[in-house]
Amino acid sequence: MTTARILEDGTALELFWTNGGRSRFHANWLRDNSPDPDTRSPGNGQRLITILDQPADIRLASAMVDGSRLEIKFRPEEKAVSFSLPWLKAHCYDNSHRRAPAWTDPVIDRWDGSLQAKIPTASWRIVARDRAALGAWLSAVRGYGFALLTDVPSENGFLCKVAESFGYVRETNYGRWFEVRAEVNPSNLAYTNLGLQAHTDNPYRDPVPTLQLLACLENSVDGGESLVVDGFKVVEILASEEPAYLRLLSSYPARFEYAGIPGVRLRAKRPLIELGPDGELIAVRFNNRSLAAVTDVPFDDMPGYYKACRRFAECIEDPAMAVTFKLAPGELFIIDNTRVLHARKAFSGTGKRWLQGCYADKDGLLSTLAAIEEEELTEAAQ
Repeated sequence: MTTARILEDGTALELFWTNGGRSRFHANWLRDNSPDPDTRSPGNGQRLITILDQPADIRLASAMVDGSRLEIKFRPEEKAVSFSLPWLKAHCYDNSHRRAPAWTDPVIDRWDGSLQAKIPTASWRIVARDRAALGAWLSAVRGYGFALLTDVPSENGFLCKVAESFGYVRETNYGRWFEVRAEVNPSNLAYTNLGLQAHTDNPYRDPVPTLQLLACLENSVDGGESLVVDGFKVVEILASEEPAYLRLLSSYPARFEYAGIPGVRLRAKRPLIELGPDGELIAVRFNNRSLAAVTDVPFDDMPGYYKACRRFAECIEDPAMAVTFKLAPGELFIIDNTRVLHARKAFSGTGKRWLQGCYADKDGLLSTLAAIEEEELTEAAQ
């Protein structure tokens, strides 16, 4: 059985698990995360008290394991609280190991061009009426950072309905959605028949849109294939080849700007590779068209910074990294704009290529996915 032992005059607790492992928890952490209805709302789980409502000298008066529960009492409050042991195990922070910079959650599947043979794809006809199928498609987006969708009605603005199936459309100066087809005197190079280098969208925004959807309404041109590249896989390669390049591109910010429309002046300052305080790989930003002068790198580091940028670009442009597909009318693809770079090959001036794009955000997608997964667990337990 799991057993508990109070440590250091009640300031901490040690649990000995049935598998032989052990975990320590501080008394103030346990008090702050107490699941009782006086501490957290039973309806929504939000805290009802602040840290200032808790005694500064909180201690554990007693601790006992009873089946799958940990029963403890705090002093000086004399407050009794019951914790779920599985919850404590899932939220253990007593980890001594250090992870290498640019680590990612196990749900993230990094990939290269070998994913070509198994591009994650679903049908809108099924996803729109089957919540489990929607969850599977959203799970693919979470894992791979992109996915295709077929059987999408070729209707003006319909891609917004797809976005609304899991979240909300992120409206920008380009509108609720925008057209992607060749124009005379375009405000953006995306509106030409030129090829586009692999890039993330709108790095000049703060915050950047975290999802992009592109739907095909017409496509009778020669060329114009879409390419996607996993920026997280690129970072993995870069870090393994030359850790100093990762340090340079994650330590110093780049600057991005956009001024293609009268009255619009967008600017943002973020690193090309963004790491969290614990080294987790959060995002990549790469868009040569929108890159402004880099002015935040010290003089002595600037030569190395440019070497790192060049190698980063070389890895992104490596054909072995890309998955390629040509959208047909009724097809759509979605990308995690903080991770997956997308590109387009040049296309002929004859025929028609009409795509529509819109932005959304990952919080909506991940919220819907979490709710679906919770529903499935509840059903499985019944």
